[in-house]
Formats: sequence, C-alpha cells, structure tokens
Amino acid sequence: MARILVTEKIADSGLDRLRRAGHTVDVRLDLDPAGLIEAVRGAHALIIRSATQVTAEVLEAGTDLVVVGRAGIGLDNVDVAAATARGVMVVNAPRSNTLSAAEHTIALLLAQARNIPQAHAALVAGRWERSRWTGVELADKTLGIVGLGRIGTLVAQRALAFGMTVIAHDPFVAAERARRLNVELVDLDTLVARADFVTLHVAKTPETIGLVGKDLLARAKPGIRIVNVARGGIVDEEALAEAIREGRVAGAALDVFATEPCTDSPLFELEQVELALAGEFVPVAVNVDAAEVSETLRPYLPLCELLGALFAGLVAEDADGSRLPATIDVEFRGEIGEHDTSLATLSALRGLLSRITDEPVSYVNARTLAAERGIEVRAISAPTAHDRLNLVVVRGGDHSIGGTLQTTATGVGEPRLVLVDDHTVELRPSRHMLVVRNEDRPGMVGVVGRILGDAGINISAMHIGESNGVAAMMVIATDVPVPPEVRQALRAQDGIESVRVLDGR
Repeated sequence: MARILVTEKIADSGLDRLRRAGHTVDVRLDLDPAGLIEAVRGAHALIIRSATQVTAEVLEAGTDLVVVGRAGIGLDNVDVAAATARGVMVVNAPRSNTLSAAEHTIALLLAQARNIPQAHAALVAGRWERSRWTGVELADKTLGIVGLGRIGTLVAQRALAFGMTVIAHDPFVAAERARRLNVELVDLDTLVARADFVTLHVAKTPETIGLVGKDLLARAKPGIRIVNVARGGIVDEEALAEAIREGRVAGAALDVFATEPCTDSPLFELEQVELALAGEFVPVAVNVDAAEVSETLRPYLPLCELLGALFAGLVAEDADGSRLPATIDVEFRGEIGEHDTSLATLSALRGLLSRITDEPVSYVNARTLAAERGIEVRAISAPTAHDRLNLVVVRGGDHSIGGTLQTTATGVGEPRLVLVDDHTVELRPSRHMLVVRNEDRPGMVGVVGRILGDAGINISAMHIGESNGVAAMMVIATDVPVPPEVRQALRAQDGIESVRVLDGR
C-alpha cells in the first residue's frame, strides 16, 4: 500500500481512516524546507494544510507522489503548475467548510452589528458601557454579497431571514438564478454604494487580490461594514485601516489576512487522497480538466480505460507498420452520451497512453502527454446505440474497439467487447488476447488453433467477428501470453493478414 506523508496537524480520526485502508501514515510536523524535501522521498501522497510550501523542488524530490491533498480550500502554498507537469494530482476540500463559512459569516455580521467583541472587552475590563455598544439592527439593512456561489447563496438565504435586502455582484451568475433567490444582481460600484454591510465570498485570484482597496472604499456608502471570511489578500488591509480611521468604514470583521490562512476542516480532503492513491478520479482535483462524473457514466470509467488500452494494441507498430493516428475519437452511444463525457474521455486516453509510454499517466497529465505526441482526442456523443443500451467506441485511423457493460445476476456490470475494427464480436476481455485478421475461407480457424496448440497455448475463449456477413477476424483469449515467435509463425501462414496482441489487464 501507499506511504502518506502528513506535515501538519490533521484530525486523528481522518488519519486512522487512512491506516485502516492499509496505508502507512507518516506524520512529520514542523519540517523546514530541507527536511520536507528529504521526507517526501518515497511518499505516494502528501497531506498539508496552509503552512507547508509545496514547491517545484519538493515535487521534484517526491518522484513517487500521486497526490497532494490540501486540508482546506486555498492552494496558495502549492505549485499547481509544477504538479500538473509531473502528473501529480492536487486536491482540496472546496465543500468542507461551506456551511461553516456561511454560518461564521452570519456570526461575524451579528457580532459587528451588535458590537459584541467591544462590549465583552469593556465588561471584562470592569467597565459598564451598555449604551455605548448598542449597535444596529440587521432588519431593513442592505447586505451586499460579492460572490454568489455556494457560500454566498447560503449567506443570502440567512440574511433574508433577518429581514435584510440582499444585493449581489457575481459576473458568473445568471440574473434568473439571482431572482429565484430574491437577490438583485448589481455591479461592484453600485453594491458598495448601496450596501450597509458587505460580505466577501470569492476565490483568491490575480483579479481579486486587493479587490476591496482604496479606490473602491472611497466610492462606498459612508458607514459601511465589511466581513471577509474568504481569503486573505482580497481586502487591502492598509486601505481598510485608513478608511476606518477616517470614519468612512464603520467596522470590519476579518478572520483571514494576507499573511495568515483561514481555518479549514481536516476531514473532507482525506477521502480525496484515498481516491487518488487508488488511481480513481477525484471530483475536486483542481488540475484535472474534467467535471464531476454523473452516476450513470461512473461505472463506465474502467471500461473506457480498458478500451483505450486495448486500442493501443490494435494500432501498435506491427508487421504492417501501423502507428498511432493523429486523431482519436471516443464515441459514447446511448444514454451515457447525454452526460458530460469529459472524464470518461480522459479515462480512455489514460488507458491508451499507459500502454505506449513509460511515463506515469494520470487524469492530470493525460491530455498534455497526448498533445506532445501530436494526438488529438475528441469526444463524440450519439443518442442511440442501436441494439445496445449504451456503447463506448474508441476509433482512430482504420481501427476501432467498442465495449459495453453487461448486467449480471448480482446486478454488477461486467465489461464485454462487442466491436473490433468494426467487426461484431461478443467476448469478455482477458489479460491475454490476440486479434487475427484473415482471409474469409475455410480452415483458417483450424490453422490458428493448430499453431497455438503446438506451442502449448490453451485457448480459453474465441469469437469469430463478422462485418457485413463476412467472417474475417478471430478474437482469441489465451491462458498465457503468446510469445513473439508464435505470433510470427501465425503471420507467416497463408491467408493470415495480421496478428495483434491486446492486453486486457
């Protein structure tokens, strides 16, 4: 199993889960940069929070790394580009603190409106200043929300329950969706000019760093109050301090700063590490160009990867000198074609490349490796699959291979090969398979069977593929690999056009 390096404090319950899965959890806290580079050698996963700096040098030292798991949302401390180049998956926990962040925002909103921290400090200092810290009510005030995503939406719902008018700025949200939430979409200048309170719920990007700065604060409504539980650096702290001193901003509640990260849940991302180490897709991987896979399409991911691997055998350089085609289509026929197939396409590409390169191939770097080899991969969806409910076909050049899932008595979908080079077949994939193209004439099955039998190779399954009624292909599963000299003997027979090896492991 895998060795997992943990460099920051993570909940014991999460670490125990990884141990129960059979992994070795190596906890090394307070490592300096040199110590981290040494400790990461031989690790398959690295779990961090906000303090560990995962630089290109760290990634270079971690030659066995499969995944870097961030216990939280922000990835300021991870060189994602360097990880992508090395095929290392990067995952975070974007949903781990969604509800907590929304409730924390409301808590800070209330604390600021009612001056709770100031009143508490005065009381414990021996001062009774009840009238001084009365504060204001939220009812009938206007809340301006910057970023109407998951957290912003939850904040809006709670603010409406307090009787607030809610306006929002988010260029990626449709006006109709905002109307359904009883929220008015406005531009940023209008928002700060009308809002009594502003809450921030945006990611830290080059466009949002310093978003709330001197110029924006100068255009804000006098007495505005600001709450930021998103990311440090979105608010220009110096500009905010100056605005508070000058009385233009009535107050601010921040729990994130430019030099300090936010506090995140330590549990959610551990599931992501388990998936990545198992070679499976991680829905929140930030450097994988694919959306979350639908439950309808998810069972087909292993089939897609298998078909990609088998396709590599069909097009591998052989006696006829065939090579990888420049364009490869992955066809999704039937109900599965109605869903986002980007991840399934990556799965097929991953299977293909894993057979033609010694480099590690993952969902992260599959497209990059394909582009380096001049391969374009396209996803094609079709509404019908003819006599199949669902069918996946990998096609390129003169070759194609298709498969589906056949439901067993236990309800489990088992892979079946149903198409090879546009010949109809029906065969359960095997680790050792041959595809023999031959002239359509009597005795060809006997010729192949005799040569394999003389070599002591048992045929465990065989299907004669047909195309337009012509039987000119044999797909053969054997118990052991067929040695090169036996394959050459087959090719030398009169009537045998080609012999290719498919590895269905």
